[in-house]
Amino acid sequence: MATAVAQPAVVTNSFLSDSDTGGSSSGSDDAATFSRTSALEDSIFAAYLQISGGRSTTQDLAKIRSFLSAASGRSGALVSCLICLERIRPSDPVWSCFSGCHAVFHLPCIQNWANQSSHRPASSSSVSSSSDWHCPKCRLSYPRTLIPRSYSCFCGKLFDPPCDPWILPHSCGEVCGRPLRGNCGHECLLLCHPGPCPPCPKLVTARCFCGSHEDARRCAQKLFSCNQPCPKALPCRTHWCPEYCHEGPCPPCQVRGFYRCACGKTEEERVCADRGFRCDKPCEGILLCGKHNCNRGCHSGPCGDCPLQGRRTCPCGKKEYKGAPCDADVPTCGSTCEKTMSCGLHRCPERCHRGSCVKTCRTVVFKACRCGSLKKEVPCYQDLICERKCLRMRDCGRHACKHRCCNGECPPCQEMCGRKLLCKNHKCPSLCHRGPCAPCPLMVTISCLCGETYYEVPCGVEMNQKPPKCLKPCRIPRLCRHKSECRPHRCHYGACPPCRMTCGEKLMCGHTCKQRCHGPMPPSNPDFTLKPKRKKVEKIIECIPGSPCPPCQEIVWVACLGQHIGEERPMVCSQKAPYSCQNLCGSLLSCGNHYCTKSCHSMKYQSSTLDEHGNCKYAENELAESCEECLFPCQKVREPACSHPCPMPCHSDACPPCKVLLKRACYCGAMVHAFECSYYNSLSGVEQQRIRSCKGPCHRKLLNCPHLCSEICHPGQCPAIDQCIKKVYARCACNNIKNEWLCREAQSAHRAAGRDPKDVAKSQFGVGLIPCNADCASRVNVVDADLQLRKVKVLQNEDTVAPVVPKRRKRRERVQGTRQTSKFQTFKSYLWRCLLFTLLLFIVCVGFYYGHKGLLWLSDWMYEMEERRNRKGFSRF
Repeated sequence: MATAVAQPAVVTNSFLSDSDTGGSSSGSDDAATFSRTSALEDSIFAAYLQISGGRSTTQDLAKIRSFLSAASGRSGALVSCLICLERIRPSDPVWSCFSGCHAVFHLPCIQNWANQSSHRPASSSSVSSSSDWHCPKCRLSYPRTLIPRSYSCFCGKLFDPPCDPWILPHSCGEVCGRPLRGNCGHECLLLCHPGPCPPCPKLVTARCFCGSHEDARRCAQKLFSCNQPCPKALPCRTHWCPEYCHEGPCPPCQVRGFYRCACGKTEEERVCADRGFRCDKPCEGILLCGKHNCNRGCHSGPCGDCPLQGRRTCPCGKKEYKGAPCDADVPTCGSTCEKTMSCGLHRCPERCHRGSCVKTCRTVVFKACRCGSLKKEVPCYQDLICERKCLRMRDCGRHACKHRCCNGECPPCQEMCGRKLLCKNHKCPSLCHRGPCAPCPLMVTISCLCGETYYEVPCGVEMNQKPPKCLKPCRIPRLCRHKSECRPHRCHYGACPPCRMTCGEKLMCGHTCKQRCHGPMPPSNPDFTLKPKRKKVEKIIECIPGSPCPPCQEIVWVACLGQHIGEERPMVCSQKAPYSCQNLCGSLLSCGNHYCTKSCHSMKYQSSTLDEHGNCKYAENELAESCEECLFPCQKVREPACSHPCPMPCHSDACPPCKVLLKRACYCGAMVHAFECSYYNSLSGVEQQRIRSCKGPCHRKLLNCPHLCSEICHPGQCPAIDQCIKKVYARCACNNIKNEWLCREAQSAHRAAGRDPKDVAKSQFGVGLIPCNADCASRVNVVDADLQLRKVKVLQNEDTVAPVVPKRRKRRERVQGTRQTSKFQTFKSYLWRCLLFTLLLFIVCVGFYYGHKGLLWLSDWMYEMEERRNRKGFSRF
């Protein structure tokens, strides 16, 4: 038979410890916790057991023991807040439902819950007041005045109780003292405790329900039955109560008999409790006036006076007819009725008439719609409702009102909330509301694989739970090849653990499979609701029975393609493949000068064995490839040596003669010669100087004079630098006297005067070498007199010229001098400004007015279009 082990509803911290209790504890810890819990229960129940004598403990204290078991952490029971789903610690301020389920909540959580519930407007179908709030668990209603404001112990005597490890958390440790159930006048004798108070254990003298027997009983059981026939008479005063001693009034008399109705015309069989009945026949009696029949139906006694006797008036009540008989019709008075109509505001405008006035008041009144946006004259009976929709948010804060002609009292939102609850599995089924949603009311069952050990937790906390531990063996057979060798294991949650034995089969490569057993595993139960957290585990290859083993994982050494020494690599046997070691090949290329720079590769022919003569035999390889072609240019030194590289690619034989043309200018720079490089470099230095000369005059400029060299084109410095025999003109300082001299004489004269001939300009070469005479002085005086005369004439002309003034300045000064503004012109300009300002203000006002009218017209047109769409069945709401 399956045994259900009760587990905690929510995993939180226990009352007695702030540490995490999620891990498994040892047997010594469990024994210590059990002994401490037992001592705590004995101290709490001591006064009650002393009065009750130790009896009826199981029956009276069973519920309180369960609360204490949860509070002390016994049997793994823990406490959590059903609002925030967080664990309740001993130092946290709490509040408990003292009138209902006695569940414990965090004080800030229940305060927030109560404030949001009390401020939420009540719906039209709600009976309770909107200021009430409910317990999140039992939904018991509390008034707004009982919203918890402070943290107190369970009995309410101590505020902010300290956390004492020797007493129950959130308890004051004193006697509870709360009034017991039934208003017996006694108080609770237990220490401050969670949950309801036990029944009153005191002995009192009490009578049974019928009062015929008296006995000494406990106060909680003082109401009892003596199990004797009830001696009381029934309300009919004819029969006696057939029940045994019972609580409350006696039941109605059920003795059947034949009884007459109130008028005595009908006789029926009924129970005694229902013998005073009325039939369906009319009375047919005559009233006291003797002229009218009674229309009261079945009744007892006389029919009574005629209702038409007494004061008689016209229908409107304005004219009285004295002495009018009850059977005569009273005539109308002919005046206006003036009775208040059904609207309660106007009077009937008809003449005095019989019967009720017209219900529809057609008086035209000026009415406004409920939202106040439309005012119009309509009949009094007609309600004025505009087509504007209220765009204010409802109490939920998520949806707009959208009611037409709303008077400002938007109804509560009737849409479903639909938000995900804290459990992340279900959506809120309540109406749209503010604040957080209520906790998920569903419970989730967590069980082992066989399903015999299970417990229930609130939906949403199953991810933080640990699966139950079942002590029974697992009954699921293994499917791998080691099912006869594996050890049995206990029942568990989820799938069976994998087989930990080694496979041991021989692979095709010759190695033995050393992996764990890779056979199939029994599937897990798909009905389980607990989803364990993901853990990083090694991936195990699963296969069906009879499938081959996974690839070989043995490590082998593999050489590279180029068979380089020391480049072997360890590889997995099933993944070994030829590889390149990324070193250079190093084989000599066909050019004989360079080596192969490719990365390591297999040669097209590899040496495998030696033949009979000691030579290597070459075997062709499928992955082989030839070495690269040498693309380097020739880098050899030419004979004879030159600076030009060889134009041929890299080669092993001698380079060809250099055919590059060398351009060499002659020494004077008048001609450029072109020679082949090999021919020019093969000549000696003297022959190279000889062939570079142009055989013409040297056109280089001499250093000490402005003349050119007259020698034949030659290398080096010109020989006749100071011996120039060309003629130049020697002049005096004023250039009045000149003579022909030889260039070398002029150079000597310049040196004698302390000047270097190199620094003398070409235009001044020879100037100042001859001294001036008397003729030079007379010419200089004549020139000075002529210059002085020209200066005097220029000064006289400057004095007669008038100062220059710009034309714009003259015109502006002339206009400013003649401009005069009159008072009429000033007033005229002021009047024009006022007219322009008034016109501009008028245009702005007209624009605002017609813009406002246009917006109202556009709004009405949009509402009309919306109404048309609604009529056609295409409403968006």
